[in-house]
Amino acid sequence: MKIQMVDLKSQYEKIKEEVNAGIQDCLDNTAFINGPAVKEFQQDFEKYLDVKHVIPCANGTDALQIAMMALGLKPGDEIICPAFTYVATAEVIGLLGLKPVMVDVDENTFDIELNGLEKYLTPNTKAIVPVHLYGQSADMEKILEFAEKHHLFVIEDNAQAIGSDYTFSDGTVKKTGTIGHIGCTSFFPSKNLGCYGDGGALITNDDDLAVKIRMIANHGQAKKYYHKVLGCNSRLDTLQAAVLKVKLKYLDEYSAARNKMAAYYDENLAGISGIQVPERAKNSTHVFHQYTLRVKDGKRDELQKYLGEKNIPSMIYYPLPLYKQEAFRQYVEEGFELPVTEKLCSEVISLPVHTEFNQDASDYIIFEIKNFFNQ
Repeated sequence: MKIQMVDLKSQYEKIKEEVNAGIQDCLDNTAFINGPAVKEFQQDFEKYLDVKHVIPCANGTDALQIAMMALGLKPGDEIICPAFTYVATAEVIGLLGLKPVMVDVDENTFDIELNGLEKYLTPNTKAIVPVHLYGQSADMEKILEFAEKHHLFVIEDNAQAIGSDYTFSDGTVKKTGTIGHIGCTSFFPSKNLGCYGDGGALITNDDDLAVKIRMIANHGQAKKYYHKVLGCNSRLDTLQAAVLKVKLKYLDEYSAARNKMAAYYDENLAGISGIQVPERAKNSTHVFHQYTLRVKDGKRDELQKYLGEKNIPSMIYYPLPLYKQEAFRQYVEEGFELPVTEKLCSEVISLPVHTEFNQDASDYIIFEIKNFFNQ
């Protein structure tokens, strides 16, 4: 059997008529830039998230960059972010002349570790970027308390957790991406809500920030040919908005399917000595953008090689801490290490998980993992 990390083709086949109709409508009206589907998707997404403003843009990396520009961050300002994440989180910080201050993560939830975070603060610290890694929320209540105490902006990197719910201690429930000053997300095809190319969005409940974000994403103009600030050109194509408008209707269904597959993995892998199945945070739902195991005793790479020989795909997110990437060495002192990040980079491995649950494929994956560990 052919096993894929993400089965986009089978997913497409189920919504083919709706997607094709949306694309054909774009072709028929030839409104390829800022066409009706962009506004319609924006409004649908605002309703789904229960948020005042969604500003679509070209991709998730642009969303992070525009967010930092809108908050008025200046060269030399320091931004706290996890070291165990995709490069884009810290990349845009460096590109804007800001300084990424990389911190450790919790070894069970993989999200930013708040204990001891004060030691990273300086007079130049201006913002914190929690990443909702693999599909569940960082501890946003504590992050907001920390940020308020130290007068920091909160920019949520929500590229992997669209649709996840975070519950505050008073029972209030909010979607990830809607909790901080600005939320940023990606619609890369493999994301839980993915288009058929590049796409992204910024999310905020702040009216003034929304105005700034829209201007920056549109060459710094509120009125055509009148440019108030230096901006960029970052917009969501109408064709991609048409795809997202359809797929948004099925997002909760997709999350449920991913959870079903994750629960099946849990049930059959939890008892294997030498691996740890993903932990669920008590105050967050999980949408399983990735199903990520931890493999102990230095056997991760050996397991990946074995699975590959059995035609089972897997991925390592992420094999190297950001501070060990050549591009970021200028931001850390020689010998700088974060113990949990180091450990996770040598232990994590992600298995196929997607919306098209196939028990035969899952059983085969589970069988071969058990066989590897001789259980």
